[in-house]
Amino acid sequence: MLPLHFFLPAHPHIYTYLHFFHHIYNISNTLSLIKIRVSISHFQIQSPMETMNICCDQLKSANSKELHVLAVDDSNIDRKVIERLLKVSSFKVTVVDSGSRALQYLGLEEDTNSAQFDDLKVNLIMTDYSMPGMTGFELLKKIKNSSTLREIPVVIMSSENILTRIDRCLEEGAEDYLLKPVKLSDVRRLKDSILKSEGDEFRQTQSQKRKRNDDPSPVSPQKPTQKLARL
Repeated sequence: MLPLHFFLPAHPHIYTYLHFFHHIYNISNTLSLIKIRVSISHFQIQSPMETMNICCDQLKSANSKELHVLAVDDSNIDRKVIERLLKVSSFKVTVVDSGSRALQYLGLEEDTNSAQFDDLKVNLIMTDYSMPGMTGFELLKKIKNSSTLREIPVVIMSSENILTRIDRCLEEGAEDYLLKPVKLSDVRRLKDSILKSEGDEFRQTQSQKRKRNDDPSPVSPQKPTQKLARL
């Protein structure tokens, strides 16, 4: 087969024109391929693992915004310190200066109408041990004896490292016993523990829902058909 230039007239710029049109043709093909790839990637479906990771990230983010701590301490300085540490760790913080104020806030006081606390959500209670009037240990017992609040984790704070006191608080249901001054690492560890606990509860709830959906509906036993006696 004869080459193309054999049929073309001799012209000083003919090969320049051919090279130009060939270059335009290559650019057009490249743009078409790019457009096809963009269209495919636009309709690409995420894998189940990617979807699960996104859902988990959204769940953690939501939980982080909702975490609310009630801090109880009769010392003004200690209240400011713990409030600062909690806010740095992205907690919502409410501080009170006594155990009775904490009970009132939680709706456990006898003269308090608990109906107004139905929408209250406290994820953690941190209380000083040694306080006038009601100690942190007494506050712990009242919370753990409450049918509505016993599931809220309670952390005791104290400047005294007394083993018998620590054991007594943990046996009564305290989540942890922190020595003062409380450090930022202590607060972050508590936050990780709460997020893990809430994540486990969420997964357990979802697992129970899946089991209920997967279980076949019970089939009612059929009544035995009575055969007609032949005449």
